[in-house]
Amino acid sequence: MGKKAKKEKKGKGAEKTAAKMEKKVSKRAKKEEEDLEALIAEFQTLDAKKMQVLETICPPPLPRLNASLSAHPEKDELILFGGEYFNGQKTFLYNELFIYNIRKNTWAKIDIPNPPPRRCAHQAVVVAQGGGQLWVFGGEFASPDGEQFYHYKDLWVLHLASKAWEQIKVAGGPSGRSGHRMVVCRRQLIVFGGFHESARDYIYYNDAYAFNLDTFAWVKLAPSGVAPSPRSGCQLATTPEGNVLVYGGYSKQRIKKDVDKGTLHTDMFLLKAEGSEKWAWTRLTPSGVKPTPRSGFSVAISPNNRSLLFGGVHDEEEEERLEGDFFNDIYFYDLAKNRWFPGQLKGPKSEKKKRRRGQGAELSSSALPEGSGETHPGPVEIVKEVVAEDGTIMTIKETISGPTVEQQSSESESEEDVTGGEASGQQVEPCPRSNAMLAVKHGVLYVYGGMFEVGDRQFTLNDLYALDIHKMEEWKVLVEMDPKTQEWLEESESDEGEEAEGAEGGEEEEGEDSEEESDEEDEEAEEHPSIQPNEKYTDYLSRTEQYWVKLARQHLGPDAKEKKVLKVGHAMAKTFYEGSA
Repeated sequence: MGKKAKKEKKGKGAEKTAAKMEKKVSKRAKKEEEDLEALIAEFQTLDAKKMQVLETICPPPLPRLNASLSAHPEKDELILFGGEYFNGQKTFLYNELFIYNIRKNTWAKIDIPNPPPRRCAHQAVVVAQGGGQLWVFGGEFASPDGEQFYHYKDLWVLHLASKAWEQIKVAGGPSGRSGHRMVVCRRQLIVFGGFHESARDYIYYNDAYAFNLDTFAWVKLAPSGVAPSPRSGCQLATTPEGNVLVYGGYSKQRIKKDVDKGTLHTDMFLLKAEGSEKWAWTRLTPSGVKPTPRSGFSVAISPNNRSLLFGGVHDEEEEERLEGDFFNDIYFYDLAKNRWFPGQLKGPKSEKKKRRRGQGAELSSSALPEGSGETHPGPVEIVKEVVAEDGTIMTIKETISGPTVEQQSSESESEEDVTGGEASGQQVEPCPRSNAMLAVKHGVLYVYGGMFEVGDRQFTLNDLYALDIHKMEEWKVLVEMDPKTQEWLEESESDEGEEAEGAEGGEEEEGEDSEEESDEEDEEAEEHPSIQPNEKYTDYLSRTEQYWVKLARQHLGPDAKEKKVLKVGHAMAKTFYEGSA
């Protein structure tokens, strides 16, 4: 048997196995989806009571992740739809629609009759026709306890000019899924990958579908070549030639009963259009500085035919527990040159001029490990502290990619525009996170929300940052994170009979604390060593280091390593110093 015949036989075998698994998953999921359909229908009945479009100026949306953020094709607006929030006990799902006005820096909530049901991990894309359209496909709904899942396979369009939702009911589309990716290519919506999960089983996909925006018909693509392995959460982008790029993603497989193994994919493929209906898979080997392995990263298309990747998380087993390294770095992929390169801030213009004179090209000393007297090409780890409203100190471990010899010597001028070098001094930047929402408008990148974890606690965000991709000088904070929205309930705090209310989402004020707790926080803060007039941070740390290390030990416990205690102590001191300055 020839190699080609063996490959074909292997491919058919894999398809047969996948079909069996999907049938098995669908069968077991049917019962729990029937249970959730009643809950979804109940919420849709409430939504049906909305008889007219209502636009209300409002505060920033509540924290969420796995929503969609899209740039309006004709107006200076961003469109936020859906998402989820978990407070330690209950899962909240949203189908709210928010509009962010870029020029005014204001949020408005748009209530429109008969919207799509609540969901997260869906996909949304915009097209410019008919005054602008937002197309939404798939996603999932979870029960309040997070134990049951309903995966959508519906397709919706929001007519932006008339502010009207419309469900497009056409057969032949992808099966129910979430975590898939969707792009606009050649007047078609291209959907790839994703997963479907029940309480006991799951399946990941590597199939591709096309929805024609002119004929309103679904077609399952049958590309030649070897396809990417099944995955969710990958990067999907349309190239200038009208092909589709696939990078990375995540999947897991069961290696034995109740034991799953996760895989972080770092490979890249091109879904190439070879005619009106013919497609082919080819594997790519990009050059440059590739992103480190991660899942939960966010993507957007930036100017100059570049795809942008932000953040994510890399989970590692450490001392019998799972710890995640969260990122807030940026990588660009040049779609024309098949090349990766990191995006690093240049800093203020004064710093930029110094670099042109051959000065300041190194990493700032504040970004290097202690005792380091030279620039290291590897990533640099920084520990930050965030204090929640309830007084909990959250330790955030941040990894910043350092420059490489290849990058410094061979990057073209156009790439230098977005790579730059790390700015000296303290820079404002989004904290490391995964599953954030990204959008690019007029060459400006907007990052909203997402989450990170510390121990068993999940920290969900609702902050908004902006970065001019052309200048790459500094992040701007448009909406700060509000500690009052950070609610985390332990299992012992659960109240009976709240599940259905929690599943609805969008109506509950979260994270309210008593005045007594706030007073206690103020008293505790006053006990920290005060900063002397005009005292530099290095002098303050030298004088108070023993106090902060002792405080860090109290928070981390007696089993924490000395190195980690020292890092956290320094981070706490710096947080207090900067907050009091």
